[in-house]
Amino acid sequence: MANVEKVSVALTPEMATTMREVVESGEYASVSEVMREALRDWKFRRFQREQAVQGLGRLWDDGVASGPATDGESAFARIRRALDAKRLGSPVISLRA
Repeated sequence: MANVEKVSVALTPEMATTMREVVESGEYASVSEVMREALRDWKFRRFQREQAVQGLGRLWDDGVASGPATDGESAFARIRRALDAKRLGSPVISLRA
């Protein structure tokens, strides 16, 4: 690595043992490699969380922009009536409030 900075990190004994074990098993070449992968994974999960929050914000904005809320029970009752009417061959009933 051409450009690296050494840092000191305090770990629990269990974390330190796990890091030593994966290096000793050959899964990783060094403790530094374990830490770099852990930081890449953390950075990716952080990015995903940020994307999810932004997506929820867009959905929230879309919901607010769509107009006033509709009571779920009355909306489902209208849908049931319309489906029943269709099933029984009655004239179509509007699904709108």
